[in-house]
Amino acid sequence: MAGYDRDFLRLLTEKLNIVDVASSYMHLEKKGGTFWACCPFHHEKTASFHIDEARQFYHCFGCGVSGNVITLVKEMENVDFGDAVKILAERANLPLPQTSFDGERTAEIKRRRDTLLKIMNDCAHFYLDNLNSGKADAHVEYILSRAIPSNVVRSFGLGASLNYSDLPKYLLAKGYSRQDIVDSGAVNDVDGRLSDAQGGRLIFPIINAFDEVVAFGGRALKKTDFAKYKNTKETLIFNKSKMLYNINRLKKLRRSGGLKEVIMVEGYMDTISLAQGGFKNVVASMGTSLTQEQARLLKRYTNTVLISYDGDSAGQKANMRGLEILRSEGIEVRVVPLPEGLDPDDVIKKLGPEEYKKCLDSAMPLIDYKMKVARSGYDLSKPEEKVKYVGDALKVVRSAESASERELLLKNLRDETGISFESLNRDLQQVPAERQERMEEKPKISADSADVHKKASRYVAAAFLFGADYTKDIDIDSVPFADDVHKLISSYVKSKALLGEKITLSEIFDFFDEGTAEYDELCRVLDLNDGENLGGDVQKKYFSDCLRQLQADRIIKAIDEVKRQFAASDDVAEKRRAAEILQQLIKQKEKLKSGDIR
Repeated sequence: MAGYDRDFLRLLTEKLNIVDVASSYMHLEKKGGTFWACCPFHHEKTASFHIDEARQFYHCFGCGVSGNVITLVKEMENVDFGDAVKILAERANLPLPQTSFDGERTAEIKRRRDTLLKIMNDCAHFYLDNLNSGKADAHVEYILSRAIPSNVVRSFGLGASLNYSDLPKYLLAKGYSRQDIVDSGAVNDVDGRLSDAQGGRLIFPIINAFDEVVAFGGRALKKTDFAKYKNTKETLIFNKSKMLYNINRLKKLRRSGGLKEVIMVEGYMDTISLAQGGFKNVVASMGTSLTQEQARLLKRYTNTVLISYDGDSAGQKANMRGLEILRSEGIEVRVVPLPEGLDPDDVIKKLGPEEYKKCLDSAMPLIDYKMKVARSGYDLSKPEEKVKYVGDALKVVRSAESASERELLLKNLRDETGISFESLNRDLQQVPAERQERMEEKPKISADSADVHKKASRYVAAAFLFGADYTKDIDIDSVPFADDVHKLISSYVKSKALLGEKITLSEIFDFFDEGTAEYDELCRVLDLNDGENLGGDVQKKYFSDCLRQLQADRIIKAIDEVKRQFAASDDVAEKRRAAEILQQLIKQKEKLKSGDIR
């Protein structure tokens, strides 16, 4: 729990309504006493994400994820537990208490993270001072050549690395250890010598959603055998596949209510140029292929992404996989057509913001863009190339989600190629369908290998947890649960009953760490609250059968143990007592068979 006192976490969750928090991330629909939404953690068309306002927890009956308001923010904001608490404390106007870390490992991770963030912050100021020192002529000349005004330079925190040696000396002089500055990624250890990882480059600070500098991008200012752009290495505080450049400003834009769609570009300069031109809703993937983690991060900010990559055909085909990743996450993807050979920065600089706005207004649906890319490179005046193009185009048509869309695309293809609609349609039937299940992809959860005993224990625990009517006359202490998670649920339910308090499931998540087998088992218990799983006469009988199964298991284990003791003892009196106990246990077992579960 990141060192936070349970009483503080309880106060925090009591002051916040999970429905109010969730509604800032997704559209909720109320049905009866609960709220439903399409799950933000896997793409689906039918809502299976359920929020129980009375018990203050969420559970997806599609992929099995569960949690309280803290875990919801943790996942939606892509942050750790401590940062999720900070976000919610700010929302609830609660001051954060001093944390008391329970273990050395937790304390060490926090120390290292805080140290690395401080190092990166000091590096950012160091680079900024360099840019303003009068010694960064090449860097300033480059900025002027790209027509970046001083206010934009300051806004994005651009800086300058003058050489390879000054930064390591500066950081060591500030008292940081050699290991910490290498672990930050800002400094490399090359055969025992420390060097600035971005030596001689123009510096672009990479800032996370909490306005923390976590990495740097660098642009070479002269011809080099190395990459023109490069990022610092991945570290404890920086994972490139989960990060987007300019996400900090995008988050502020969303909070101000000014975010309807997001423009996705390829690099730092495109982002800066668009911001300079008045387009604030822009992020960049920093030159890497778009990842599923980045797509899910974008999904938390918008349902519509405008892809504005370079206007060359080779780049368009190479980026197709990234666009499919966005689509698989349920994001509406539209592609911005740019003049051939120009990138967004070129359009802003050469043609102006108004022309770029026209490009945005002409953004085409992904399916139309895929048809355009399929068309590129073919000479339709040559029969053999026309046939190849039709083959590629039909694969695109086959991927369309509706029959009407496929018909429209076929008609356009007919007009373009002169091939009859009937012929195209016949050929289309021979094209294998895309595997549609990826559009309903669910996060993988461990296979359920539970035996009948554990499943019985799980059902009984769920019935008590959700207050099924038929549990009222059953003493929960008498239930021999088969699993430690179920035993903990039992203790929680009992403690609430003794205090006369209602069960608020948000608290129970504090007892388990996400990603563990115990957390997975808790989610499986919560799965049983789906629909009519716990209510009704059939369910009442099933509960009785499960309870009888657990009690029979306990008796059988006791019988085995008494038999073992009987066989191991040479004392006549002990054998006589064991025989008496065994007889009693056998009678109890017979009573269970007759249907008496009390």
